[in-house]
Amino acid sequence: MSTRHVLFLCSRNRLRSPTAEQVFREWPQLEVDSAGLSSDADTPLSAEQVDWAEMIMVMEPAHRRRLQSRFARHLHGKRVVVLGIPDDYDFMQPELIELLLKKAGPLLR
Repeated sequence: MSTRHVLFLCSRNRLRSPTAEQVFREWPQLEVDSAGLSSDADTPLSAEQVDWAEMIMVMEPAHRRRLQSRFARHLHGKRVVVLGIPDDYDFMQPELIELLLKKAGPLLR
């Protein structure tokens, strides 16, 4: 089985997407990265990251809209999944990890 490239996105790349990157980093056959869609993100999303990813997981519907409006020409053939995880958690909070495993885990197995 070949390695899949998965990109996790949230607003500022401080809590949800970096937690997802940490959680799934050690999973077999996955390479993961994370970024933020806001201009003040710790790691702002780049076109190179979008091009690299096969699957992009965003936390909220607004993130998908922002991704599509800014990177539409880079999204052809990409699977974009909305996880539906609100900005209510701290970095590596156990409840966030549990939600990520429940919502993203089955799609990454």
